Amino acid sequence: MKRLYLFLLKSYLGPFFYTFFIAIFLLLMQFLWKYIDDLVGKGLEINEIMTLLFYASARFVPLALPIAMLLSSLMVFGKLGENNELTALKASGISFIKLIYPLFIFAL
Repeated sequence: MKRLYLFLLKSYLGPFFYTFFIAIFLLLMQFLWKYIDDLVGKGLEINEIMTLLFYASARFVPLALPIAMLLSSLMVFGKLGENNELTALKASGISFIKLIYPLFIFAL
């Protein structure tokens, strides 16, 4: 694997996991806010509530995954553009399609 592809994947994975867990957290908080009146005052134990949140987070993975991919790719290519690395890569003859290729494979 080329060093450029490794560099792009390393730059992408950190923001991807951060944004994925933040998106899951926000969706869980929205779920909890929606059903808080059904949960409060029923005498539920903490493990029952945690089980409910676990199952709800499993339901929110298909929603959070595209959000995380979009935000992390924007963050990575924005950082590359800010540090003029994107300009240097374009000047060296590497097309934008070749830059997107490892992230596209990771998304599949």
